Amino acid sequence: MSQDKTLTCRDCGADFVFTASEQDFFAEKGFTNEPGRCPECRAARKAQNRGMSRGGGFQQREMHDVVCAACGVETQVPFRPSSDRPVYCRDCFQANKRY
Repeated sequence: MSQDKTLTCRDCGADFVFTASEQDFFAEKGFTNEPGRCPECRAARKAQNRGMSRGGGFQQREMHDVVCAACGVETQVPFRPSSDRPVYCRDCFQANKRY
C-alpha cells in the first residue's frame, strides 16, 4: 500500500503532497515518474499550452488564398505558394496524387 509523499515543485519550489491514491493512479496508467510540478503549476502550464495551440495541440497555420491550377476554384492552402509550381484545391490534389 502506498503512502503520501511530499514532493517539491520544480517551477515554484513549493512542497505538495503526492497522495497514495495519486500514486496508485500513476502506477495503474504505467507512469514511472513522479509529478515534478504542484497541481497549481500543472494547471497553469496546461492553460498556457492550450492558449498557444488550437485543435489537437497544433499551432494555428497561416492560410494563403490561391486559385486551383486545375479547376479554377478559389481555395486556401497552408503554405506560401511559389510561382514555379501549380497549386491545387483539395479535390484536384487528391485526384492527381501519385502513390
